[in-house]
Amino acid sequence: TQPAMLTAGVAAFKVYAAQELPAATVFAGHSLGEYSALVCAGSLQFADAVKLVAERGRLMQSAVAEGEGAMAAIIGLDDDQVVQACARVEQGVVSAVNFNSPGQIVIAGNRSSVEQAMANAKDLGAKRPLPLPVSVPSHCALMEPAADELFQMLESTDIQMPETPVIHNQNADVASNPNHIRELLKLQLSNPVLWVNCVTKMQKMGANTLVEMGPSKVLTGLTRRIDKTLNALAVFDAASLQQSQQSLQG
Repeated sequence: TQPAMLTAGVAAFKVYAAQELPAATVFAGHSLGEYSALVCAGSLQFADAVKLVAERGRLMQSAVAEGEGAMAAIIGLDDDQVVQACARVEQGVVSAVNFNSPGQIVIAGNRSSVEQAMANAKDLGAKRPLPLPVSVPSHCALMEPAADELFQMLESTDIQMPETPVIHNQNADVASNPNHIRELLKLQLSNPVLWVNCVTKMQKMGANTLVEMGPSKVLTGLTRRIDKTLNALAVFDAASLQQSQQSLQG
C-alpha cells in the first residue's frame, strides 16, 4: 500500500507541475506523504523512496503482531483531553499520534489499551471514538524497533537538501541538513504527526493555498478545519485538477 500511495501522490504532482500553474513554495506530507513531499521537492529520488517506503511498511507490519495493535480517531475533544484519556490507561502502550485538526486526534497502541483510552475519551465528553481500519499502530512507541531498522536503510540512501523547503511531521519545521532529514524520518515512525503545526508553519512561511496531491482529499478537509482563511484544493483526478486550475487562475 505504501509504495502505491507514494506513487499516486508523486504522479498527481507531476501532472500538476506540467500545467501553467503557480509553483509550490513549500511542501509537507502527512505521515507517508512526507516521503512524497521529499521526492517532489528534489530531496529523494523516486526509486529510492519506493524502496524506503516498501521497507517501512514491512518493518511496521513485523513490529507488532497482527491483531495486537489498533488506532482510533477521537472526535470532539481538545489535544490535552485526548492526552489525558491515554495517560489514564495503566497498562500497555497508547498515545496521541496524529494531531490532525482541532477536535480530531488519532490515538494508537496496543489494542486493549486503545479500547480503554476510547472509553476514557467517551467519559471526558468525546462525540465519538472511531476505530480505524489499519493493520499497524503507526507513530507510537510500539514502532521504535521498526524506526531503528529503517534508519539503517536511511543512512545508506542518497538524500539531498530539498530545492523547495519541506516541513517535517516530527518538528513542524525544516531540516538543517541531509542527516537531519534522516533523523526526522526515523523519529516520524514512532512519534506523533504534528499536522496542525505543519499547516500553521506553512502559513507563517507565506502559503495561503494548500494543494493536496494524492489518491484522495482527506487533508483538504483538515486544512479547512484548521484555518478557514486558507484556500484548500486537491488534485486526485482530471475533474479535481480542472477545479484547482480554475481556482488558481481565478
